[in-house]
Amino acid sequence: MTTHEDQDVVREPRLRDLPFTVWNLPRWILLALIRAYQAVISPTLPPDTCRFYPSCSHYGYQAIYKYGAIKGGLMAIWRLLRCNPYNAGGFDPVP
Repeated sequence: MTTHEDQDVVREPRLRDLPFTVWNLPRWILLALIRAYQAVISPTLPPDTCRFYPSCSHYGYQAIYKYGAIKGGLMAIWRLLRCNPYNAGGFDPVP
């Protein structure tokens, strides 16, 4: 049985739950681009390409959803920079 904390890490927020306002427009655009990547490009990659859990695209989606386009986007970029052969990876949820 998983704890409530574990479910929060795995659960992906839904774009339709985010109010569509002018201030959320950059966030909506970035989240839609990540979803497009997950639907089109990600399935063509070998499994377990990302060294982290959740994967970099899921981390970026969650960070942008939670913190907005600027802070969440910077968090996603930093995560992508850390995803390299010199990093062991592992469990790294959005704070």
